[in-house]
Amino acid sequence: MHPWLSSLLGGVLIGLAATWLLWANGRIAGVSGIVDNLVKRSPFAEWGWRAAFVVGLMLAGGVAMHVQGQHALSPNPWPVLVVAGLFVGYGTTLGGGCTSGHGVCGLGRMSKRSLVSVLVFVGTAMVTVFVVRHLFGAST
Repeated sequence: MHPWLSSLLGGVLIGLAATWLLWANGRIAGVSGIVDNLVKRSPFAEWGWRAAFVVGLMLAGGVAMHVQGQHALSPNPWPVLVVAGLFVGYGTTLGGGCTSGHGVCGLGRMSKRSLVSVLVFVGTAMVTVFVVRHLFGAST
């Protein structure tokens, strides 16, 4: 499958999932908020859909990896992934949400706060790529 096609399909599926969650439950599909409230042991009625959403994300990722013939989550060692995950968690707390909440749902609702957040996300990603590739000479 061409990379652009899998990206397009992934984007469509994310949009459909976010729309379905909003229509079915009246909830925003911000993954960091869903996971945060899942971990905080929200009431069972809330816990059920949150757990199903997270399990669905993991299963969909596993299916996508299988279809694309990918057998490893990352070439990086587990400690690096754990530290990266902690940084992401801290960043989503600091930013009041994640890319799915701000980028997919917030922009769709014309939220000015989400627009600023997405601009910061993208700007930070651009600076990071520049630093890693051009200052440290990494190719990935």
